[in-house]
Amino acid sequence: MGLRRIRAVADYQFGRGVGEGLFPDGVKLTFSSRTGRVRHVYLNDVLLATLRPSDGLLALTVEGARRLLKVLPPPKMRVVVDERLAPLIAEGRDVEARWVKSADSDIRPRDEVLVVDPADKLLAVGRAVLSGAEMLSFRAGLAVKVRRGVVR
Repeated sequence: MGLRRIRAVADYQFGRGVGEGLFPDGVKLTFSSRTGRVRHVYLNDVLLATLRPSDGLLALTVEGARRLLKVLPPPKMRVVVDERLAPLIAEGRDVEARWVKSADSDIRPRDEVLVVDPADKLLAVGRAVLSGAEMLSFRAGLAVKVRRGVVR
């Protein structure tokens, strides 16, 4: 268990070939003292992701999301929001469905998503509440539960 497993989880979660780009050689892994499983992934002492024990998937930090943004071509795993609301979302505000301009049609509820402006600039990282199609068709309700904005 280690880097190979973490890359495999990233490939499963975000798409084939993403793991190597997201987690290059030289990342540092920390392990749970109780279970011995991987808990955190660091690169140059900066936390990129946490492995969630509840489902075994990755929860990205803003720095991890920046790396993922470079690896994945648009519109993969992206939720594009109205540029007028970019400052609010960058501060960590949750994304409402009515603010969504476009979204990857492959997004499913509970997926890790990148919230970006129309110029593909990262605003926040969070977890989808709705599918990509629902984000575009709903006019009310929460679309993305933001974990961290780039400003916060």
